[in-house]
This record gives sequence, structure tokens and C-alpha cells, in this order.
Amino acid sequence: MSQPESAVADAQAGGRSGQEPLSKLAKRYGLRRAIARPRFPAYLRQLWERRHFIMTYATSRNVSKYSSSALGQLWQVLTPMLNAAIYFLMFGLILGGAKGIENYPAFLLTGMFVFTYTQRSVTAGAKSISSNLSLIRALHFPRASLPLAYTIQELQQLAISMGVLVVIVMITGEWPTWFWLMIPVVLLMQTMFNVGASLVMARVGSTMRDMNQLLPFIMRTWLYASGVFFSIQDKIVEVVGMPQWVANAMYANPAASYIEFMRDILIRDHEPPVWVWMSCVFWAVFALAFGFWYFWRAEERYGRG
Repeated sequence: MSQPESAVADAQAGGRSGQEPLSKLAKRYGLRRAIARPRFPAYLRQLWERRHFIMTYATSRNVSKYSSSALGQLWQVLTPMLNAAIYFLMFGLILGGAKGIENYPAFLLTGMFVFTYTQRSVTAGAKSISSNLSLIRALHFPRASLPLAYTIQELQQLAISMGVLVVIVMITGEWPTWFWLMIPVVLLMQTMFNVGASLVMARVGSTMRDMNQLLPFIMRTWLYASGVFFSIQDKIVEVVGMPQWVANAMYANPAASYIEFMRDILIRDHEPPVWVWMSCVFWAVFALAFGFWYFWRAEERYGRG
């Protein structure tokens, strides 16, 4: 009798007599569950082997997202610009947020486009598991493929938005410098952070059903804490009079760090704290590593229940 047949026979006998748990039998014969979580290096290899599926899935979602609207893909540029116009009217003109800021239109638009990329990636990641349960239950693949695809979808949309942003920044009086070559580096670090944050939120969103209701409030608070439409240093320290460490803590939050670094590249007179780039590197590496590990730990539980 072969080893699998012996295992089945022993399992049947154990099940009838109750002498040995099935888990111990499986361990004794070296058997594993069909959907057991692979080791972490093997899991990463499986993701790499499915890179074409991830890219195709992201692209197809991107194409179909605006297919039913009259303006189509133009909405991915119009949405942050319309939001920026509202914030410019409210915070820049009515509340005086533009005072003391050189080239406020470029300042505001850069903040809006960069923050929107992270906001949409995190929001989409939180829904990536719960909204694809039928796919998860029908096919076997690394579940991290879904939040990865959603982040790549947002990156594809950002590519068009960044082209529009560069044109607008030049219209407002800024001209390209050699420092502009750092734009892809900042976007790479931000993408690394977005992937990690999306993976974390995907696991949280798969079990915490109220997250979709809480997320808009979390994102709005994050927006206000990231200096999208005001200068953190001017408003927090010089106007409000709070300690410098409060402003530094706001600069160190990942969204603010990537916004400030991008403003430093695009806007000639903008000078954020010199350590902002270190914050960008830290959040990119930490979020990516922790996000993959945290998501992988629950790989077996996605789509159950």
C-alpha cells in the first residue's frame, strides 16, 4: 500500500476510533492542506510568475472604469483638478491659505495630485479582497495579486495626471531643472509605500466590514494633516504657535513627506526640511516589507466565511 493510501486508511481508522487527530496524521505522513500558505520566498516567486496577470488585470480595470462615462479617461485628471479648484477657492482665497506661499497654484496642485495617488491606492486596496470574493473562491493564485493590481491601476492613472501637472507647473512660471529628473525616484518610493499600505488595508478590510465606512473619515483627516493646501511650518508654528515638534511630526507622516519632496523638485522657492527625503525612504522600505509580511500571514483566510 502506498503512503497516501496508508494515510487515508489511518485517517479513516482514526476517525472511527478517535485515537489520533487528523492533524497529527497529516504531519506524520507529510501531508499539507491544498490551500496552505506557502513560505514567504515561495510566495514572492509566485507573485513574480503572475506579473503578467497582475498587469493585465490592472490595465483592464483602468480601461473599463470610465468606459460608461462621456469624458472617459479624462476624469482621472479632472477629479483632482476640480478638488484643487474647490480647495483653492475655500482655503487659498477665502481663508487666506495662499498668504506667504510662492506659486500657490503649483503648490496646491502638486499636493492634490500626490495625495490623491496615495488616497486612491489605499482606498482601493481596502476593498480589493472583499469585492473579489467570487474570483478568490474560484481560482488559486496569490491573493496579494489583487491589491498589487489595484495600486498599479492607480499608478497608470497617475502617469497621465503627472503629465498634466508638469504642464500646469510650467504655465505658472516654474521651468525644468536637472532636479526634475528626481520625479521618477519620488514616485517609485511613493509607489512602494502605496503597495505596502494597500496590502495592510486589504487584510484589514477583508475582516473589518465597517472599514469602508470609516475610511473616508480617515482619509479626510490624513488630508488635513498632510499640508495639502497650507504650509505646515507657517500655519502650525508661526500662526498657531505650536511647538516645532508638532510640525516635524506632520512633515514625517508619509503623505506629507512625498508631497513636500515633490514640491521641492517642482517649485523653485519651496524649501521643506532637509530630512524629508529620509522620511520618504524609510516609509517606502518599511511599508513595503511590513505590508507583504502582514498580508502573507493571513493568506489562508482570504475568501473564507
